[in-house]
Amino acid sequence: MIEVSRRNFLLGMGALGGAAVLGGCATSASSGAVQQTAGAVSIQSNLSAPAAKAAIEALAKGFGEQGAAKAAVNTVASETFRTQLPSYLTSATPPDTYTWYPGSILAGYARKGLLLDVGDVWQGMGDYSPAFRTLSGDGTGKLVFVPTTYYWWGFFYRKSNFAKWGVTPPSTWSEFLALCETLRGKGIEPIGLGAGGGTQWTSSAWFDYLNIRINGAPFHRDLLAGKGRFDDPKVAKVLETWKTVLPHFDPRGTAIPFQDATTSLLQGRTGMMLIGTFFADAAPKEALEDIDFFQFPILDPAVPVAEEAPTDGFFASSRTPHLAATKEFLKYAATAPAQELYIRNSSGTILPTHPSAKDSGTPLVLKGRKMLQDAKELTQFFNRDSSDALQPTADTALIRFIQRPNEISSILTEWQAAAQKVWNS
Repeated sequence: MIEVSRRNFLLGMGALGGAAVLGGCATSASSGAVQQTAGAVSIQSNLSAPAAKAAIEALAKGFGEQGAAKAAVNTVASETFRTQLPSYLTSATPPDTYTWYPGSILAGYARKGLLLDVGDVWQGMGDYSPAFRTLSGDGTGKLVFVPTTYYWWGFFYRKSNFAKWGVTPPSTWSEFLALCETLRGKGIEPIGLGAGGGTQWTSSAWFDYLNIRINGAPFHRDLLAGKGRFDDPKVAKVLETWKTVLPHFDPRGTAIPFQDATTSLLQGRTGMMLIGTFFADAAPKEALEDIDFFQFPILDPAVPVAEEAPTDGFFASSRTPHLAATKEFLKYAATAPAQELYIRNSSGTILPTHPSAKDSGTPLVLKGRKMLQDAKELTQFFNRDSSDALQPTADTALIRFIQRPNEISSILTEWQAAAQKVWNS
């Protein structure tokens, strides 16, 4: 397996860069109530899309087959998980372990003593990249997360549709705009979005990418960490650039979730969509061989190329009643065989964190891996590089921008005020 450059990964993660799958379906799974299975390690999971749910259940089964302990999965919708996570961790009987992502939100829970110190689990993970170790810390030296997979974002499209329409992937912004004009001329909505129905956060990918393409990853990370201002003229330039392509967006983009936008893409009603590979969890397996992607176009060749590479994995409750078994599960999830088992039962469009684990080896995955290897820096995603508390300020500002793009100045003024309240809290 080709490993992502440690230097690049460290640069991209930052000291506590954290993001990840925002993915996961927003469709209902269970009510979100904590469910305990006597004697088994409880896994509270936000992986409710069919392929992702099958993968986590296969992982739990694989752990049980090791013979030492069992694991039981309780799956809830991702947005339900997000809102109920504080309740899970502070309940009288918290779940033992959780699917989620690293970053500032976990550091906050760790400071409250709610997360299990997994430093001894990491003692058996010495072959992992130092970047993953850094990403899994709480900022004080304690390790509270076990990373298992990561993935990439890009403009996904159906190869057969591009061939039918006689178009090819662009590499520059001008080529991208020309592609949009061509598709519109053929009666195709060029760009799907899916920033409605509880998945408004997908609009942040556009902000992230335009910001790292125009202003660079260091500026982007500083901005999200409260070291910059959203009313900075550099941020206004991001929205002004985005404004030039807004006429090519599917007009239903802010009314439907990304799952419906995926359906529109697969059915040829839209030409392409900026999305993470998790979208494939909601796509028919037979369609995946026809899926390809291209890198977010370069706007300024002088700006070092950065890509989004969110990381996912597990953390655990500090009050787990199954301490030994929970740690055994986390050790298992960190192994190459466990990650390969997970990937085989998933859509196959993710990358393992274990340096010896094999990915699915498809052309799509090989291409995605190479794009991340070639990047000078890697970021995570808006809420992971900032916080879950800051994400709603982005949702409000960016959806308003998409709907009323002539109000950039007031949008950014109000965004800065809302963000400042989060940073001051």
